[in-house]
Amino acid sequence: MMGGMADDDFHALTVGSLTQPDGTTVTLEVRDLGRLAVPSGRLAACDPFVQLERPFVTPVRPGSYPVRVTLADVSEQQDGSHVREAFLSVVTGEGTVAVVEPAGSESEGAPPDGEWFVVGVDAGTVAVVDASAIGPGMPEDPGSWYDEVFDSGRADSWFASMDAEDDCPAGTANVRLPRAADGGNLVLSHSGWGDGSYPVVVTRDADGGMLGVHLDLLVVSPGATSTPPDGVSR
Repeated sequence: MMGGMADDDFHALTVGSLTQPDGTTVTLEVRDLGRLAVPSGRLAACDPFVQLERPFVTPVRPGSYPVRVTLADVSEQQDGSHVREAFLSVVTGEGTVAVVEPAGSESEGAPPDGEWFVVGVDAGTVAVVDASAIGPGMPEDPGSWYDEVFDSGRADSWFASMDAEDDCPAGTANVRLPRAADGGNLVLSHSGWGDGSYPVVVTRDADGGMLGVHLDLLVVSPGATSTPPDGVSR
């Protein structure tokens, strides 16, 4: 877990320029990664190459949701030469963000006040998936996953899918679980600066309706401010 976050420090699904506390500028854009099926209502987040058997799970309404990545141009010249993934978001509703809060855990409930549940990353990648789809959707032997699924040498391996730039930008992918019979899928993204621990955040509207579940990949610093004109799509 980690410390708290002010609402105005959170910039998932923001489009435009931000000034970081150190005076540097980052420019954010949002890219669509397709939809994620979550029929069980059990949304899992994890490093898929290390913790797919032991993901963080948070409840959402059962359904199929858009997934979007917020990309940050962190290059000194702001010329697109250095882009990092800043947020991975599952969009569960449309509206204006009024509340930013920690995601609750299926097994542990809400975290203590001022703290956040985090996803640990050891392979530079995060993913979201229906937790109930992992068992039936993956090969029975987890020891085979690396050679059969992650890095099989085929074009549909998860490594190759992330390297390709087709329907999703390079560094991300929307892949089918190999044994899924009902369209079960998983969405992957490189994790900002790489390995670390990343908070799981929920946004809500003024009535408490859930708008999204987000992995904050800690590329945008707390205290970053929008540079007018402020273009925001949340």
